This record gives sequence, C-alpha cells and structure tokens, in this order.
Amino acid sequence: MGNHTGLLGGYMQLSRFVASLLAAITLLVTSIAIAQSAPPLSAYGALPEVEDAAISPNGSNIALLITLKGERQLLFLDEQMKAIRRFQVGDTKIRYFRWVGDDQLILVTSQTEKLWGFTTNKAEFSVARLIPVTYDGEVETVFGRNRELMDAFNGDYGVRFADNRWTAFFGAIELKKGSSFGNDFTWDHGRPFLYQVDTKENRAKRIASAPREGMDRDWLVDGNGKVAATLDVSMTNGDWHLSGPEGSTIATGNERNGRVGLVGLSHGGQNIVYAARDSENIAHWYEIPMSGGQPKPFLEDTDIKRLYFDKTNGQIAGYLNSDDEPVFAVEELQKSAEKIKKAFAGFDMRMVDWTPDFKKVLVRTSGNLDSGSWFVVNLATGKADAIAYERQSLGPKQVGTISTFPFAASDGLEMDGILTLPPGREAKNLPVVLLPHGGPHSSDRLQFDWWAQAFASRGYAVFQPNFRGSTNRSQAFKLTGYGEWGRKMQTDISDGLAELAKQGLVDPKRACIVGASYGGYAALAGVTVQQDLYRCAVAVAPVSDIRAMYNEDYRASGGLRITKSSLLDQLGSKDRWDEVSPRRLAQRADAPVLLIHGLDDTVVPYSHSHKMADALKDAGKPFELVTLQGEDHWLSLSSTRLQMLEAAVGFVEKHNPAD
Repeated sequence: MGNHTGLLGGYMQLSRFVASLLAAITLLVTSIAIAQSAPPLSAYGALPEVEDAAISPNGSNIALLITLKGERQLLFLDEQMKAIRRFQVGDTKIRYFRWVGDDQLILVTSQTEKLWGFTTNKAEFSVARLIPVTYDGEVETVFGRNRELMDAFNGDYGVRFADNRWTAFFGAIELKKGSSFGNDFTWDHGRPFLYQVDTKENRAKRIASAPREGMDRDWLVDGNGKVAATLDVSMTNGDWHLSGPEGSTIATGNERNGRVGLVGLSHGGQNIVYAARDSENIAHWYEIPMSGGQPKPFLEDTDIKRLYFDKTNGQIAGYLNSDDEPVFAVEELQKSAEKIKKAFAGFDMRMVDWTPDFKKVLVRTSGNLDSGSWFVVNLATGKADAIAYERQSLGPKQVGTISTFPFAASDGLEMDGILTLPPGREAKNLPVVLLPHGGPHSSDRLQFDWWAQAFASRGYAVFQPNFRGSTNRSQAFKLTGYGEWGRKMQTDISDGLAELAKQGLVDPKRACIVGASYGGYAALAGVTVQQDLYRCAVAVAPVSDIRAMYNEDYRASGGLRITKSSLLDQLGSKDRWDEVSPRRLAQRADAPVLLIHGLDDTVVPYSHSHKMADALKDAGKPFELVTLQGEDHWLSLSSTRLQMLEAAVGFVEKHNPAD
C-alpha cells in the first residue's frame, strides 16, 4: 500500500484517520520484515479485498465491492464513511455497477450457461439487477417482470435522468409466444431491441426495433433519453449506414471485417462520433452532425488510452492520452484533473468514478510500494482521503520494484516490457519468469500485477513483454503482430529475455514461461515452436491449436463472411497455422508443461488444454493438467484463482528453483 501523505503538496492532505492507519500499516510491515518470510500466495491470488467502487451523483454515498472477514459483499457508505447497507454476494461473478441517482444501484453480473442447438455450446450471459440502497425495497432483475423478455440483456446503453425520473437503457431479447392457447414463450432470435427501464418501478418499454436478419445494430442515447444515433452493419458484406435521431441516413460505407462502431456523442451533443477502418486496417474516428453533413476526423493523430464520458448524457468529456495525462474539454475539469494527476505522481493512477460536477473523484492507485489503494478526492475541500486498501497483508516493502524495460527485437523493432524484481534481492543473475499478456492485442503497464508480484515474492524476476501486436504504442505497432502468432510475436518475447541476460539482470538458463489465454499459447509455443529456452511452461486457458480456434470462432459467428475475413487478417495464411500450433508439435516439447483451464471457459474452450494434454501424453512428454471447476476465462472466482496460482508457482519452483 502506498503512503500518499502530503498528496498535493499543500493543496491536499490525508485525514488524521488515514495517517494513523498508515502508521499501523508501517508497524505491520516492520513485523513482517522481522519474520523474514514471504506472504502466503493467498495474499496475491485471492480476489483483492476491494474489487471496485462507485460514487453517487451528489457525492454523498459510495458503493464498494469488498471482502470483509472472509465475506464478499457490496458495502454502501455515507459521507461520514458509515455503513448504510450491505448485501452478501458470495461467488457471484460481478462485472460492474453504477449508481442510479443517489439511492439505487445497477449491479451487472454474468453467468455461464450451456446451450443446445446453437452455434456454440456455452455462452456467458449478462444480468442487471436493481438494488435499493437508502430505501426499503426488493432486489429486482431488469426484465424480470416481463415474461416475453429474457432476463439477460444484450447491450448496456447507460442511465439518464429525463422527465423527472431515472431510466436505464438495455438491449433486450424478445421471446415469441409458444402457442396461441398457452402462456409459454420460446426463443425467436438473438438480435436485441432497445428498451428503456424505469428503475424504480422496473417497468420496461421498447423504444427501438431490432435489425433484420444478417444485420448488427447499435445505438447512442442522448441526455434526454432519446435515440440519437443508430448504426446498422451487414454481417454478410460489411456494408454499413449511420442514422441520426430522425431516422434518416447521414453516413454510409463498407468495412469488409465489419469493424465499424459508435464511439459516443461529441462534447455539446451536436455530433455523432464513430470509428471505421481504412484500406490498411488502421482505425480512425470521425464526427458528423446529427443532421448530416461531411464526416470530419475526430482526435486524429492523437494516441488515446481511454475516453472519459459524461454519464448523464453519453457525451465525450475527455480522454487519457498516451502519456497518461487526462485531457478534458471543459477548462475547469482539466485543471482539476491535472491537480489529481500531480497528487498521485509516480503511481499508476486511475480516476474510476466522479460526480457530474467533478467535485468528488474516486481514485485508485497502485505501483511501486502500493499494492492497490482507493481514495476519495474532494476538490472543494482540498482533501484526499484513503478509504480502502486492496491487500492489507502486503506492506510497501513487500511490493517488488516495477519498472519499464526497453529493448529491441532481432529485426530492430523497438518495444518494451514491465520488469518486476523480487523484494530484498540484488538484481543480478536472477531466475526469471517470462509472463506474456493475453489478447494478444492488450498490454502491460506500470502497476501492481498480482500474478507477477506472486512470482517476485518467491525470488523471481518477472518480465511482461509488450511484444509487437500490443496496444501500448501506435496502431501501426499493433498491426505488426498480424500473422505473427508463433513467429515474430514469439521471438519478441525471447529477445526480451536475451536483453535482460545481456545486462546481467537475469540468468537465461533459469527461465520459465507462464501465461494465460494468448499468453498461454505463447507459453506452449516457447517449448514447442521454440527450443532450448525455458525450463518449464505454464499455460492457463491457452489456445493450443490455431486451426481449432479459427473453426470455433467462425462457427460461433454462424459462418459470417466478415468474421472469416477478420480472423484471416489477424492469423495470416491457413497453410502456416499448423507449423506454429503447439498441439501439433507436442513431440517437440523440450520442457515440462503445466496446463490449467476452467471448465466454464466460453472464450477458449477447455478442449484446447484437454487435447494438448492428450498430445503430450501420446508423445511421452512430462505434463500436468489442472481443471478449475466452475471457472471461466477471466478467473472470476477467488478459490479457483488461488488454486491456479498455487499450482503455477509450485510448478515453477519445482522445475526452476529460485535458490
């Protein structure tokens, strides 16, 4: 946990309560240091004690998803940090939540369901629940009162206050009546209709129709709760057209992969912002007046990490640029954001939520000396109060040092990665764990990473390479990864290892490779496609066969041509897949392999690990297979996430001891 005393250099300071809490933490850290023992893996692998938070519009109430004394719950606090209400949530897979006014919460969860007669065997369904906070009432499921609608929703279009009431907007799946004499309803199709839901009464009303068969439809809802934009995309040939609030077409085009989408409403709400790709597959944003006209580039030549939206009207309020600097359209908000950024300089800082007037902001930090801290920044009073810590058993000195490590690939392409060093050990000839990220179009950044820190606590240097195809640089850098599974994306990882060894930081003869999803594929490829690099490989929910993945995704889409085109762009020519698919190269495995996979994975089916295990067994290669019961692709459950970590760390310690 980070000690942020004196955060704004005179502008903000922590409360006396926080100061005393930090003093207690310091004593805890001292006692742990004296004990000379690493924290248990549960300190890293269990879900954090605080998973998420949200602040009500007037700033008086805060919702926390928190674990207290072993009980996972939604906890609601008032302005004095006193509990208003709490709900036990157990192992519910909570995806996010948001306030509806100051007295009600929308909680979105998901659940895995088996399917029969569809293009996929399992699917993850999202469900929204309405939770009373400051008044007595029952927890209700959105669409739960409507027998002709599925309880699950397909698309979340925000919350608006219009006509003196709060309304939420969701995509709904309408069912058809089973017979003219009964009251049963059956599946019709999965194309959503847009519904508005009166959140206090849980009454749903259709406000826009579903698209016709073979089309995908998306909407933007303005601050008055009206449909401001409708985008229709052909799933057959990629033709698209954009309609304004009156329903007339204001823009058209063709994107052969169907990769066109709505971004939001511009600041002021007069223009629609949408994304489309050019002939070289580079994405661009455009804005066009609602009444029609010539589209113009929007934030062209600006590298953007994330957008900030005004949740009351769906308008784009600002963005976070590639230098992690917030940029807002309103000068007052910009000044406030700059003060907050300065206050938490040196940490990975994220403004998670804020009041519409930006007077109170929820901030989460992590990084060096900080395993995850939550603050309420009050810009009116000039105070930043710590309200919660994610891992109270981990003190600042137990967080391994995190830094950016630049290197060049063998073909000269410059890139970097995140290097985490073990606490209390000299950074010289260390045993190392290569930990490539999933995606593959994702990236790692300077923050506390529970998986990396767990390995570091056991004496390993951990390197998370942002190989080509990662999203931490330009779009051109991302596109260099297309067609490079098992090739340059793979050698980028080992090139990073070589540079670490060249600088004397790690011992290349004591290296293992570990990863999940695409990172799991890279781990398997590290000991099959590549040779003589790693002492072991740990693959969590890995892709083991590229051809199988292609067939699964293509089938799940219903055989859409645009899905086929998109997959071929990313994966390259079919005739090159087998030579970089680990399952087909099992006989080449030159190190022990640990496979870990959740049975409820709807992203990479469990069969990828099961068939990889069979191939390794047939080839007489050492392997282990750990099955996570009831777990999905994202390791959503605390118990199975810890099970994964204990198995992964134990396997690496067995085959590549740190001492």
